[in-house]
Amino acid sequence: ALQLLAERRPDMILLDIEMPRMDGFEFAKTIKADNNLAHIPIIMITSRTAEKHRNRAKELGIDAYLGKPYQEEELMRNLRELLALHTV
Repeated sequence: ALQLLAERRPDMILLDIEMPRMDGFEFAKTIKADNNLAHIPIIMITSRTAEKHRNRAKELGIDAYLGKPYQEEELMRNLRELLALHTV
C-alpha cells in the first residue's frame, strides 16, 4: 500500500487501525514522516473508539477519526471539509 501511495498520490486516505502486517497507527506514522505524502489528509475509521486511540490518532496528525458504525453523513462531511482545506 505504501508503494501505491508513493506512485499514485491520492487526495485522501481512509484507514482502519486493524490491518494485516502493519496497524493503522504505524501506517499513518510512516505516511506523516514522508515529506512527499505528509500533506495527504487521513480519515481513520475504526471500531476502536476509546479515548486513548483517539488521542494517539491526534498525536500522529490524523485529520479525522470516526468510530464504527459511523453515519454516512459524518463521513461525507469530513471528506468535504478535508478536501476543501487541502485543495486551496
